[in-house]
Amino acid sequence: MAGLSFETGTGSGRAANDAFKKQLNKVYGWYTGGFLAFIVVLAIAEQMGLSRSAIGLIFLFATVALYAGIGIMSRTNDAAEYYVAGRRVPAIYNGMATGADWMSAASFIGMAGTLYLTGYGGLAFIMGWTGGYCLVALFLAPYLRKFGQFTIPDFLGARYDGNLARMVGVVAAILCSFTYVVAQIYGVGLITTRLSGLAFEIGIFVGLGGILVCSFLGGMRAVTWTQVAQYIILIIAYMVPVVWLSVKQTSFPIPQLVYGQQLQKVTELEKKLIDDPKEKEVIAIFKQQSDDLAAKLKDVPGSLKADKDAAAKKLEDLKAANAPLAEVQAAEKAIAALPKDEEAAKKAWTAAKGVADGRAKPLAGMPRHAAQYAGDPNGDAAAQKTYNESRRNFLALVFCLMVGTAALPHILMRYYTTPSVKEARSSVTWSLFFIFLLYFTAPALAVLVKYEIFSALVGTPFDKLPDWIAAWNRVDASLLSVADVNKDGIFQLGELRIGGDIIVLATPAIGGLPYVISGMVAAGGLAAALSTADGLLLTIANALSHDLYYKMIDPNAPTARRVMISKVLLLVVAVLAALVAAQKPADILFLVSAAFSFAAAAFFPALVLGVFWKRANKWGAVLGMISGLGITFYYMVTTQPWLRGIFGVTSPIADNIWWGIQPISAGVFGVPLGFAVIIIVSLLTPAPKPEVQELVEHVRYPNLKTAPAR
Repeated sequence: MAGLSFETGTGSGRAANDAFKKQLNKVYGWYTGGFLAFIVVLAIAEQMGLSRSAIGLIFLFATVALYAGIGIMSRTNDAAEYYVAGRRVPAIYNGMATGADWMSAASFIGMAGTLYLTGYGGLAFIMGWTGGYCLVALFLAPYLRKFGQFTIPDFLGARYDGNLARMVGVVAAILCSFTYVVAQIYGVGLITTRLSGLAFEIGIFVGLGGILVCSFLGGMRAVTWTQVAQYIILIIAYMVPVVWLSVKQTSFPIPQLVYGQQLQKVTELEKKLIDDPKEKEVIAIFKQQSDDLAAKLKDVPGSLKADKDAAAKKLEDLKAANAPLAEVQAAEKAIAALPKDEEAAKKAWTAAKGVADGRAKPLAGMPRHAAQYAGDPNGDAAAQKTYNESRRNFLALVFCLMVGTAALPHILMRYYTTPSVKEARSSVTWSLFFIFLLYFTAPALAVLVKYEIFSALVGTPFDKLPDWIAAWNRVDASLLSVADVNKDGIFQLGELRIGGDIIVLATPAIGGLPYVISGMVAAGGLAAALSTADGLLLTIANALSHDLYYKMIDPNAPTARRVMISKVLLLVVAVLAALVAAQKPADILFLVSAAFSFAAAAFFPALVLGVFWKRANKWGAVLGMISGLGITFYYMVTTQPWLRGIFGVTSPIADNIWWGIQPISAGVFGVPLGFAVIIIVSLLTPAPKPEVQELVEHVRYPNLKTAPAR
């Protein structure tokens, strides 16, 4: 990136912008070529004996050093540069930066994994997230750019006449962005651990350094140019393994076009596995485990005492028989692993029963990949109920993700960085294109990996399983583990427990590619997580420093102090998010989807009505945001297991579920309530000031001297 100052110069108009764009084209062209050459050199070094651990560390430190270099070159204390990159980012590069900002750990790591585990149901994420950008283009991006503020709470304060709406916006922005950034830092820790071999908790803080070095020094300017570089890495890293799998399985290099062909083969393999006697044997064992645990849970005190007595007797018998030391130590470990009290036993056995119930089903508990919904519309009452709830949840999730996408503060902030409203519209189109490249590929990747596992892995002797299984088991046994459940020495699908978060990262190894490609994919996942984390942390810090401190506490604060406060707050928030992520609070996809429901319920009604209905006023917006966000948060707290544990909710989950809607889609209740409250309260209270209404008309109809008839 040497020689690029990231400035358009002091010249005016199109000529300066064109010259700046040509400079960017040249720099990023060399950068892409350099990255590909770097991969080739590492591949040659691997063939010459370079160790895997060395390759992982090289990828980790080389990419982080690159991002650090861009951050250092882009450092600034200028407010416009720090908050909106000087409003000079060309549309195509803003589209790439938005694509990277959007390609979070959930998109890069979790998307294909969710499709692998859930099949058709996972398409809700692709449909919702892609559709959300259509809403951004139609309803929000160009109009928000016309208002010209720095942040979403800034817009709310200007549109809804004061600091009350701004303050609610700050709280909502922090809530949804913090939830989202925890998921990204969790992904950073996972990838850093895979690349470096460090413990997960340490890997999180190592990766955090890569996040802070960009956003801390240069704000939005540094984040923008870093995200362009990160997009190039992540899209190359995502495409190479899936193209290789496509060639390996079909001799055709365009995986998106062979998706249907391979899906048909997977469907045939699913039928074969469902009828396989060995798979049924494994299912029966898990069913027996579930029944045994259910019996224990009926009498927890008695069962715990019986387990402790049996374990103690076994240890005594081994010692009395002078058994080998290894057997004695194993018996001692078994005693230490027993629950310490009745509450711990109940919790552990309930969790174990849930796992056993999930695996006591065909296909290791996965639905058939091409099955649209669970249940059967023509079956008995229970099957029909399951079918209807499955369909409702699919549509509710699409809705929440679509509306949440259109309301995420860190995404909408990107459209404040373009030179003009026209460029903002154009950059939305480019964003859709760059996102489409990955989203169009994810379903194919899931099917190709599933075919590879079903056809090549199942039936392999345990002593000949590939190395990648043991490697990922060492990273986190909860993400991948295998056990010879029926003791036949042959691997069955039901004996594999795999988390969706590692499917993409393990794809190169599953396909038999050199380890350097695994390192490249991990670097791509790291780029995706870092890019989104940068944008989210900047959103939180800016909401606190610009909207809370500058706009509400000290309007006379000098620019240098405002920027410095933003940097300090960014550091504090980053450390807090890392501490939460280290606790592994929930899977990446749930955390991300929760953020979308929060954003949808809090912001979408207020933003859309703020742009398209001049009668929407302060009290309507404030109460609408509070009520929409409040009911969404309440529903999640009462129905999501991890949140229930935090808030001490003990009532049965079934009593708190409304119409079978899962907590991941809680925004489906908050959005309509938000719209209703804003409309009703606005009609019952005084209209906004005339100048505010005129501003809304001008933003929507800038070329008209008078507003059109309503």
